[in-house]
Amino acid sequence: MKHFFTHSLATIALFSMGFIQAQNTDAVVESIVKEATENSQLERLAHEMLDVIGPRLVGTPQMKQANDWAVAQYDKWDISARNEKWGQWRAWERGITHIDMVYPRIQTLDGMQLAWNPSTGSKGVTAEVITLPTVKDSIEFNNWLKNVKGKFVMTSMYQITGRPDYNWEEFATEESFTKMKKVRDSLSTEWYANLRRMGYTSRSINQALETAGAAGIITSYWSKAFGSNKIFSARTEKIPTVDIELEDYSMLYRLVESGSKPRVKIVAESKDLGVVDTYNTIAEIKGTEKPNEYVVLSAHFDSWDGGTGATDNGTGTLVMMEAMRILKKVYPNPKRTILVGHWGSEEQGLNGSRAFVEDHPEIVKNIQAVFNQDNGTGRVVNLSGAGFLHAYEYLSRWLEPVPNEISKHIETNFPGSPSGGGSDNASFLAAGAPSFNLSSLNWSYWNYTWHTNRDTYDKIVFDDVRSNAILTAILVYMACEDPNRASSEKIILPVNSRTGEQRTWPEPRSPQRKGGIDD
Repeated sequence: MKHFFTHSLATIALFSMGFIQAQNTDAVVESIVKEATENSQLERLAHEMLDVIGPRLVGTPQMKQANDWAVAQYDKWDISARNEKWGQWRAWERGITHIDMVYPRIQTLDGMQLAWNPSTGSKGVTAEVITLPTVKDSIEFNNWLKNVKGKFVMTSMYQITGRPDYNWEEFATEESFTKMKKVRDSLSTEWYANLRRMGYTSRSINQALETAGAAGIITSYWSKAFGSNKIFSARTEKIPTVDIELEDYSMLYRLVESGSKPRVKIVAESKDLGVVDTYNTIAEIKGTEKPNEYVVLSAHFDSWDGGTGATDNGTGTLVMMEAMRILKKVYPNPKRTILVGHWGSEEQGLNGSRAFVEDHPEIVKNIQAVFNQDNGTGRVVNLSGAGFLHAYEYLSRWLEPVPNEISKHIETNFPGSPSGGGSDNASFLAAGAPSFNLSSLNWSYWNYTWHTNRDTYDKIVFDDVRSNAILTAILVYMACEDPNRASSEKIILPVNSRTGEQRTWPEPRSPQRKGGIDD
């Protein structure tokens, strides 16, 4: 098993360097590339994090296991690390799930229980499956609700095709593709109109069904890609909620509509574990000349748990861990302190990074730069100035020594605009710290792996992740060495064309420090 672990950049005004400094820079950069290429730890780290620990849903034992694993890894590399508490969360652990159609024939269905949903017990729940009715108003729907007692209710719309649009575009006639889209759009419009007539939304309907006595909820949040479904949290408190892949969901739906009265058995043995503390994992290499100024590597550690969180955000985590390992080996005495944050509960609203910003104003006010990565396994292809007026000057200088085979793929956008959310760079940006997202090529991220049951180790493109680790390490090195403090002066934002009002810089927001816990 040993073998297993074994637009372009604009013309830039280069910062003048002395010959000796340039030689030293080249030597460190060369060492970064050499270490990343010849002694990569990415495959081993990915296996341990994704295959052994698995998904890292906030509040689960696996999240805390991952925190402790990261601290242990940093300790092996002689890097100081700690788990820093920032809040508490409802503790829950996924158990064995079986979803079986038992009538009109026997078939095991592909699906899973949604997060923080209570256990059915080992005996499970068996019931007939029904679909939502088409109604004229909420009165008719409320009269129908008595029919759900003791039944599993399907609450996602029926999809007329399980083929992604790109597949239709490649093989269908233009007429056939146009016809399919017209029918699909019509069905979607009517589906949501019918929900409004019921008096509910797709988010609130499940609670109404639970109150009316449904035995459970069956959904299918199709990701518009072969075999991929988005997996999030349940919205029921006492009855099971499961998401079933499109192929099986559609079959069940057709059986119901044809009058076959299918029956399903759901066994979902999850565990409610009370309340646990939640953490960010922080590691640092202390600066020698300006120890109270910081260059921050940033990636969220948590994930949803449909897959193992490989590209969201296992790959971002890998980039930052590998960059830290390399920097400790080839640049052990940085001029500024290098800090890495593996943030918790990004998926529920940037909670870990917002907590860090709120709890550490003394660090945030002295940040030279934050480099965040969070959108998949692909190589970095875009770097924005994020609305900082002079970002062009220093980011261009820091990018200059990056090898051409990496930098040639990167488009820059200056001065750019500030992000109000989306990933953890926004937490720091709102506090005025120069914070930049290393935006990567998507590799079908949004449909196939983002929050889906297919976000697993096999989707990682290690050549691209290795390039990102090299890029990040060089940017951090250059930001540490820069004799100047990076400017955090902001642009004047344009007027909102829709409202006619002046746009304003995003404001810091407090985290949710008690998740799923009744006050």
